[in-house]
Amino acid sequence: MALNLQVIICSVRPGRVGPSVANWFYEFAKEHSNFDVSLVDLATFNLPMYDEPKHPRLQEYQHEHTKAWSRSVDRADAYVFVLPEYNFCPPSSFTNALNYVYKEWNYKPCAFVSYGGISGSLRSTQVAKQLVTTLKMMPILESVMVQMPWNLLDENKHFIANEHHISSGDSLLEELEKWAKALKTMR
Repeated sequence: MALNLQVIICSVRPGRVGPSVANWFYEFAKEHSNFDVSLVDLATFNLPMYDEPKHPRLQEYQHEHTKAWSRSVDRADAYVFVLPEYNFCPPSSFTNALNYVYKEWNYKPCAFVSYGGISGSLRSTQVAKQLVTTLKMMPILESVMVQMPWNLLDENKHFIANEHHISSGDSLLEELEKWAKALKTMR
């Protein structure tokens, strides 16, 4: 049985570039990995700032948006977060989505496809790696970093990957699969 990988678009900002980058990685992962891959867009869950009355470790969710998010997160064996950088940090939508659930994230690996200006969102990714460890996730070292993604879009706003994006993506998926198999035994 194949492992389930979610490619999660973390920005919900209007006019975002994230979906273009995420769609490329989603198609790339479907062709180049042993995962069953799904594309998840945080914007479709409409998660307000955390509004559950009980701690997420209890899994006693009151709101339908939380229950839907819980089901989505729980289905995956691994995650690739497609992450921009806002003021050297991940967007609040990413942090909020992490905080909504707890056990659903535990003992699963994650990786990052980061995008932004000259830093390619590396600072945001470093902060995000600290956040995910508090949810008992294992952030892997391998990543894909995209500098100036708006310069890599075709006339239809499709992201056109360079060779270093592709080779980084191959390394990311290979390592993520190893960790997903290993951590599945802990769940």
